Amino acid sequence: MSLLELPVSTPEVGSARLSVEHETLYHYDHPVEQSQHIACLRPLSDGGQRLLSFDMVVEPTPAQHSVRRDSHGNSRAYFAMHAAHAELRVLARSEVEVRHRYQALAPDQGPTCGDVKERLAYCAHAPFEAASEYLYASPFVPLHPELRAYAGASLRDDRPLAESVIELMQRIHRDFTYAPASTDISTPILEVFARRRGVCQDFAHLMLGCLRASGLAARYVSGYLLTLPPPGQVALVGADASHAWLSVWVPGLGLPGSDDWLDLDPTNDCVPGVHHVRVAHGRDFGDVTPLRGVIRGGGHHTLDVRVTTRLQRAS
Repeated sequence: MSLLELPVSTPEVGSARLSVEHETLYHYDHPVEQSQHIACLRPLSDGGQRLLSFDMVVEPTPAQHSVRRDSHGNSRAYFAMHAAHAELRVLARSEVEVRHRYQALAPDQGPTCGDVKERLAYCAHAPFEAASEYLYASPFVPLHPELRAYAGASLRDDRPLAESVIELMQRIHRDFTYAPASTDISTPILEVFARRRGVCQDFAHLMLGCLRASGLAARYVSGYLLTLPPPGQVALVGADASHAWLSVWVPGLGLPGSDDWLDLDPTNDCVPGVHHVRVAHGRDFGDVTPLRGVIRGGGHHTLDVRVTTRLQRAS
């Protein structure tokens, strides 16, 4: 499958304006007395996409609410409730203009896998390379020799890195089955690797493990997919919820808005175009969890999540 045949968008589409509505609703069996939460729901605004508007409504109204940037450049909202409540509703609305950063990508050009591994290898007194932050193991992505061996068929030192990682993505998509509810966030990636099935975050963690175990820098990306594709195009897997993919550091990529990072979606076997909205990036899911918190009380709870991403305009 060639790059332009991947299910991203038609080659002539250079940008799209998308609206996103992400609603999270917790119902508690007993009142929650106090709670503190962190939300990572505000999309990134950089050379590849422009955030046009964002609004987040929390019910009940928090007693405290603040926003700041984390060490990865993501926007995090912190809020706390000090009064008893039986449910929590968080509704985030965004409008984003997404640019197709990879239309001019030439996978068979650029640095080789060996070149990039050598550049990332530790050398005393060498200048700090920021991408190396995404080279090492993280809580959800330990380094395993089994993953390095699997990746080795694609990541040969003499091959162009972009070409190699696209092939690795295609192999993962072919060899592993997307199976909703087959895993949860605690499922180790070696179990996913052995069972050959999982969900989008498993596919992203698995490929991250393959790349980092091979000496390459890669980061986890959270975001959204267009819910309903344009006529004649196939719907992407994971379009009705938050989605996960990854990006690989390819120095000298030279594409506007890419900042030398190549995004790859192994769940859908594609190089993201204008139908992927990036919310945050980090070492793994733990760095970009959409909503998490600590509560006192509540007992058992149920969780409902609804995500709708609509195409407003394409050009």
